[in-house]
Amino acid sequence: MADDMSFNPTRDDFEALLNDSMGGRDFAEGTVVKGKVVGIEKDFAIIDVGLKTEGRVQLKEFGVDENGKATIKTGDTVEVFLERLENAMGEAVISREKAKREEAWTRLEGVYARNEPVMGAIVGRVKGGFTVDLGGASAFLPGSQVDIRPVRDVGPLMGKEQPFAILKMDRPRGNIVVSRRAILEEARAEQRTELVSQLQEGEIREGVVKNITDYGAFVDLGGIDGLLHVTDMSWKRVNHPSQVLAVGDTVKVQIVKINPDTQRISLGMKQLQSDPWDGVEAKYPVGAKFTGRITNITDYGAFVELEAGVEGLVHVSEMSWTKKNVHPGKIVSTSQEVDVVVLDVDPSKRRVSLGLKQALANPWEAFLEAHPVGSTVEGEVKNATEFGLFVGLDNDIDGMVHLSDIDWSVPGEEAMARYKKGDMVKAKVLDVDVEKERISLGIKQLAGDPMSGDTYRKGQTVTVTVTEVTSGGIEVRFGEDDAPMSAFIRKSDLSRDRQEQRPERFAVGDRIDAQITNLDKAARRVSLSIKSLEMAEEKEAIEQFGSSDSGASLGDILGAALRERASKE
Repeated sequence: MADDMSFNPTRDDFEALLNDSMGGRDFAEGTVVKGKVVGIEKDFAIIDVGLKTEGRVQLKEFGVDENGKATIKTGDTVEVFLERLENAMGEAVISREKAKREEAWTRLEGVYARNEPVMGAIVGRVKGGFTVDLGGASAFLPGSQVDIRPVRDVGPLMGKEQPFAILKMDRPRGNIVVSRRAILEEARAEQRTELVSQLQEGEIREGVVKNITDYGAFVDLGGIDGLLHVTDMSWKRVNHPSQVLAVGDTVKVQIVKINPDTQRISLGMKQLQSDPWDGVEAKYPVGAKFTGRITNITDYGAFVELEAGVEGLVHVSEMSWTKKNVHPGKIVSTSQEVDVVVLDVDPSKRRVSLGLKQALANPWEAFLEAHPVGSTVEGEVKNATEFGLFVGLDNDIDGMVHLSDIDWSVPGEEAMARYKKGDMVKAKVLDVDVEKERISLGIKQLAGDPMSGDTYRKGQTVTVTVTEVTSGGIEVRFGEDDAPMSAFIRKSDLSRDRQEQRPERFAVGDRIDAQITNLDKAARRVSLSIKSLEMAEEKEAIEQFGSSDSGASLGDILGAALRERASKE
């Protein structure tokens, strides 16, 4: 059989012979094997790993001592990484560095599986982070994972052995990602938990202001931070924390609340002072007048500081008696000293309602006192509306003349047309409603009502002036100039004689006599008739100068009556 193998060897025969020569050892490329140092030549160690030929490894891969000499010697047993069984020179290709790396990866995989930290050192800087040596394996440390807060100078951390947490491992690609921040956060969390357990709500502690934000300040209580909110710094209004504190200040604070789940600590400074709202109802009774300072102005009003920590709101509706729909900033200014009256106090809601206008005289009350109902006032026409005239009076208040109170006899719209904005007018005070802030005025009342009393009566003869001629009659006016009356004489009442009942025989401005035939004071209506006056005069003449039975003609009678009338005139 041996002869057969020597003359016709097969692949299996070669495999059997190789195994024979290897002594039955199992070698595979890419694995770590043990070998023996059989010699040292210059900078290389000759290592026998049981193959046909030895392998060569540079001495620097094994390290050197303080004197720069190799730390290995002939006869030492070492572990190396078998890269190739044989190269072109017939030598085994082995590496101590790669063996150490494989050992490190195996060790790190165990650490990663157990979620344990690993010791390492930052050895270099790369794009986006740093390189960390984990005892033979190289890892990447992202810049965001160096510390809890951004680090400007990493110099003090370079080369220093310290713990890291393994975030990710990919052996085929040779990638390891580590974090120093995770270790610090875990240590900080443990420390924070321990410190929080030592704190109690209501406890007073000293701390140092570490940081100031728009909403408050962070105070270091000795390893743990608490938030001092801006509303808990003082009982009075604080617009920004920097008005009260500065970074580095040592302050006394009270622990207001501890959240065991989030471990957040709320602090307070004002809680160490007496609450100015205690007994606020007694200090600021409703109706009392006080002096305060404007601290803030909003669209809906202004805040007034009555004392440190106690502010009241003057609503925009309580700022002025006369200025309506005006922004509060046009009435008062910040830091201005003002007198206010307390309108309402609600200690439970920590609210005080104040009035600015109540501290001033009510202009409607002052007007009524200076100008009682029935008195005469003078003012400028501020505006004309569809229902009347607004007249400016004292203290920036207005009175209204209703269109029905402009003229006794002329219709309202026609009477209003006589006035325009800016005209000065006199009027009588008809009514003052202080509660509703209304003043009613009348222009026509200055002359008195011509319909009142016994100035005019039915059957009375009056002299009228023609103001308009129409096809149906004539429009006339009579009475005093300051209280004129108007009336319309129909065509049928223009004369007793039908031939003379022609309106065109009259002209505007003619003065004629007429008799009042009807007087309706409620409707303010007067009926006049020239015809009735002529009939009444004829009747009177007949009674005085004769009758149809005396033999005198009607012409004689009327002639005598006219002569007597003329002599009297």
